[in-house]
Amino acid sequence: MPELLDVSGKCHCGRTSLNGLAQPDMIIACHCTDCQTFSGAPFRAVVIVKPENIVIKGDVSQYTKVADSGTERVQGFCGKCGTQIYAAATDKSVYNVRTGFLDQHNTLIPKKHIFGKSAAPWLSSISETTWMKEGPNSEEMSPFDDNMRELVMRL
Repeated sequence: MPELLDVSGKCHCGRTSLNGLAQPDMIIACHCTDCQTFSGAPFRAVVIVKPENIVIKGDVSQYTKVADSGTERVQGFCGKCGTQIYAAATDKSVYNVRTGFLDQHNTLIPKKHIFGKSAAPWLSSISETTWMKEGPNSEEMSPFDDNMRELVMRL
């Protein structure tokens, strides 16, 4: 079994934090339509953490959604700022921790993409579009410049 990864992070307002040990071979990008709706993005990246390897501090609000399959999934988020923290089975037997709020988000590269049948078709051409360093009037950049390549190569 691969060595577990230390992960940590806090929500946007700082009210909720998480520390855990994640499975490095279970970093997943989910392209299901529920993840697209909840995140407002074309997919959501998660890392799998077992309940004995996670500590969550703060007040996590929860919403239980029912998938097309009938499966119930608990969505955990900060009740103040709305940062998405996790999804879990109703028995909390495993946590799909959202990578976007984790301190290590830039190094948690998905090893697998799921629900590809509902992936946004334009993702394959994302590097061909115009990228800006910051806001819409900032300097243009290449999304895969030398700094990004260096980061990926270190992984």
